[in-house]
Amino acid sequence: MSASGKHQFALLRTRRFLPLFLTQFLGAFNDNFFKSALAMLITFRLADGAGLDSRIMVNVAAGVFILPFFLFSAPASDLADRYDRAYLMRLVKFAEVVIMGMAAVGFQLQNIWLLLAVLFLMGAQSTFFSPAKFSILPQHLEEDELIAGNGLIQTGTYLAILTGTIFGGLLILTPGGLLRVGAGVVAVAAAGWWTSLYIPPTRPIDPHRRVSADVVRRTAALVTDVYPHRNVFCAVLGISWFWLVGATFLAQFPTYARLVLGADEQVATLFLAVFSMGIGLGSMACNAILKGEVSVRYVPAAAVGISLASALLWLVSHREPLAPGLPAIGVGAFLAVPANLAVLACLFAISFCGGLYIVPLYAAIQYLTPEDRMAGVIACSNVTDSLFMVVSAVGSGLLLTAGLEIPQIFLVMAVLTVLAAILIRRGVRRYGGGER
Repeated sequence: MSASGKHQFALLRTRRFLPLFLTQFLGAFNDNFFKSALAMLITFRLADGAGLDSRIMVNVAAGVFILPFFLFSAPASDLADRYDRAYLMRLVKFAEVVIMGMAAVGFQLQNIWLLLAVLFLMGAQSTFFSPAKFSILPQHLEEDELIAGNGLIQTGTYLAILTGTIFGGLLILTPGGLLRVGAGVVAVAAAGWWTSLYIPPTRPIDPHRRVSADVVRRTAALVTDVYPHRNVFCAVLGISWFWLVGATFLAQFPTYARLVLGADEQVATLFLAVFSMGIGLGSMACNAILKGEVSVRYVPAAAVGISLASALLWLVSHREPLAPGLPAIGVGAFLAVPANLAVLACLFAISFCGGLYIVPLYAAIQYLTPEDRMAGVIACSNVTDSLFMVVSAVGSGLLLTAGLEIPQIFLVMAVLTVLAAILIRRGVRRYGGGER
């Protein structure tokens, strides 16, 4: 029986989905567990000890993790087509165990350069895992299970991001934190490798596919090969826009909490929690709304919802300037102010609409793309996602340098997302709403 005829969570009781879900969840948790711990360690210990600017080094770390998506997405797509994708994921997960062993050593030595090298390898591991992960879903799920499956994957991913970020940041600076985090990342990686052993095998799409060493040419070819298929390319760009919006909001949470609302890091973590839960619930709601049908007809409306909620967030962020030297308030004091509840409501609305927005686009790509081109399209999406996230970081920096306040950046995103919604709507009308 398909997902449209039974509860969405029934997929979690099937071997064709549960091992993949757990492997993805553990991988996303470990990525963010490690990255959060490293960011805290750089900020409060390593940068000063090495005579480096912590703000610059944290941004360098973010770039180090993204760089492999530009370098290795092309060979990752070739390998996903050449080999059994389940086998490839097991190899990647085993590599993660080795890489996390290096991370444990780096934490004990408190060597910033070794830890940055590990971060690069983690980004490379994620790059090779992604095309296999998303392209294997249509091989194991029925057409009317794609919305449900992608919704569960997105929900699990954002819960993993939330919990990994929280635990990594909380543990690393505690007494014995270096040892606990080092052991933790190895244990989680080992658990992810173990769950990957149960992912059902698939037949190789093209056993004779050559893995090109010309990375630049092949990476450009990923985009040029997808571009003529405008319905798929529109979905790829729509997904990348989601990552740009999400990266923009997530990057502003700490400074927005402190400089605009006068709140501490616990409130910034609360923002992350609300944002993650909103995306998860929105992702889960897709299956109920679409009833298993692969369609992007509601994606423009979801984009408008993101835009309206972003504009409202700008509106409710108008506050009196903070008095110099005023201590930051915690979660309890923050929640006692009614206007701050409106902030949380706006963040939830943005992220809930984001879940409604992103899941149909992933499902549409999987439905509309022929099996022998699936890994290449996912790799193309990884490249454009990374590019859009870089644009987010650079654009936000330029806007702040130009004198805009953080709430005004939210308003800029609201305006730009309206334009994105118009373009998406035109793409839907011209190239169809999910049918082949």
